[in-house]
Amino acid sequence: MKYPPSILSVRIVAPLTLEIDWSTKETLGIDLAPVVCKYAALAPLKNAATFAQVRPDDWGHALEWPNGLDMGADRLYELSREQAGLPTASQFNQWMELHHLSLTDAARALGMTRRMMTHYRTGSRPIPKVVILACKGWEAETARRARQNTH
Repeated sequence: MKYPPSILSVRIVAPLTLEIDWSTKETLGIDLAPVVCKYAALAPLKNAATFAQVRPDDWGHALEWPNGLDMGADRLYELSREQAGLPTASQFNQWMELHHLSLTDAARALGMTRRMMTHYRTGSRPIPKVVILACKGWEAETARRARQNTH
């Protein structure tokens, strides 16, 4: 699977809100209101008729609207997972960086393959909640061992 996941289809579910079918076999909702309000260049999307013209680009790497407006699949995927309360590649990368873990070290810590760490780190595969919970458990166990070693 390539990074970022590609967009298979998109549906409007409410004003400035979409539901996107991803190549990861996920269907995720995304509220674009915060992004549209933040960036003046996206202001035309506040018009319902313009917003309704959304479509995936030819390769599924972005959503497109008239007049050259578009949003990349990588950011849309990350934002849709954040809004759904699901783990993101950014969170996984932050965990690895915080603990100075290589892909091999992260794989050992979580009892997984280095290849899966690569997928999670790049966002090419969705990160199951259980993996982020394992990261938190590893952190807690590492901190507990450190406290024991200092006493």
